Amino acid sequence: MRAGKKKRGSGGNEFLPARSVWGGKRLRHSAVSRISSEDKERQVLSIEAQLAELREFAKQNGLFIVREFTESKTAKEPGREIFNQMLSEIEKGNAEGILAWNPDRLARNSVDGGRVIYLVDTGKIISLKFPTFWFEATPQGKFMLSVAFGQAKYYTDNLRENILRGIRQKIRGGELSAKAPLVYFNEPRLRTIEPDKKTFNKVKKCLEAFATGNYTLSQIRDKMFSLGLVGQRSGKKMSLSSVEYILKNPFYYGYFLYRGELHKGSHKPMISKKLFDKIQKALKDNGKPRKKRKERKEFLFLNFAKCGECGYSITAERHIKKSGLEFVYYRCTKKSKTIKCRQSRFLREEKLAEQVKEHCQKVSLPDVWRERYLNKLKEWENDNRQTSDLFAQNLRGKIAAIKKKLERLTDAYLTEALELAEYQQTKNALTAEKKTLEEKLADFERKGNRWLELTRNWILEANQAKNLAF
Repeated sequence: MRAGKKKRGSGGNEFLPARSVWGGKRLRHSAVSRISSEDKERQVLSIEAQLAELREFAKQNGLFIVREFTESKTAKEPGREIFNQMLSEIEKGNAEGILAWNPDRLARNSVDGGRVIYLVDTGKIISLKFPTFWFEATPQGKFMLSVAFGQAKYYTDNLRENILRGIRQKIRGGELSAKAPLVYFNEPRLRTIEPDKKTFNKVKKCLEAFATGNYTLSQIRDKMFSLGLVGQRSGKKMSLSSVEYILKNPFYYGYFLYRGELHKGSHKPMISKKLFDKIQKALKDNGKPRKKRKERKEFLFLNFAKCGECGYSITAERHIKKSGLEFVYYRCTKKSKTIKCRQSRFLREEKLAEQVKEHCQKVSLPDVWRERYLNKLKEWENDNRQTSDLFAQNLRGKIAAIKKKLERLTDAYLTEALELAEYQQTKNALTAEKKTLEEKLADFERKGNRWLELTRNWILEANQAKNLAF
């Protein structure tokens, strides 16, 4: 006995119950067709092709088809309803044989393959017919059938490994192997993820607004809706869970999660890691934000100062005399529950203005001191160059140390010294810290001497404090 030469199939499985005269006994067969493709048009073509081949084969071999079964679920996993229904009919004695295009159309997993072989062993299946494979219910025939099932399973497993290997390679290259999130799209020609120019800046504006802490999830959703950002399916306002997912998605600062691990992406980031951290803090503290009290422009010094004793704000009141004269008074709000403020007196606006002028004059820099401070600032600029280099070098050292930690962490995981959950949690934390330090270094290199410029501005403004007071 030998296995017949296989012909390349159309990708589907057919079960065709058949009644035939074979070996002097009329046998009832089930003819089966199955396809693995998820493309419906390709499935229909594949099934039609298989059915045509199987019907022609049945006609040539004098087989009568009792019933046809069509299965579209993949055979690599057990639990196919139609396949189980067919075997159930065979177990009931309604058929004694199966006609299929190829053994791999019946099963690509050990459970379903074992069931078919067991039914052959128990005599429930007397005949198995394949246009592309030879089978006879003998020890050698059953061995060859089990080899065919094993080859089908090996092909499926090997294909899965090849696909996963390709996905891992994409992940290492910074490519997210999934559908792009909101405001990004999958570029089919370049196989990259690119920003959508129509909505990119709109979502960025919303993320920056939420980072201020002045918006709730509902309010930021309304803001997104006002900018034309809606749910992909409903066309209405996005759900709060979708909005929260956007706010928590690291993809927008240049990283992405794959199987619980954080990876650096090659796509264009929308926001910085610093802004992302602010968004997470705002989410943590999320609630109805306090509405800021509108400033009353008629009070000159409202929200200008705080009480020197308890630290609470100074409020203002307007008093109108019977004569029609108006007077503005300032006092402490006395909202502290722990400090008993003794500042009970009111202060006229004119008196407060005099005090402000007096304090401005005290801190005003004379022209002589202005020149001295500016000369000292030049010395600081020279010294700062060396300090800046040391600070940048320190940051680079911290980044290099984190890279080494990540390498050691990976080695520990590969040697099974760490569990997967512990490895992912530690890796994600180190990756996020590394990104923060990299942004800090880039920001420092871009504007490291900014404090010197701010100091220069303060010297010049302090020199003009006397004039500003008046």
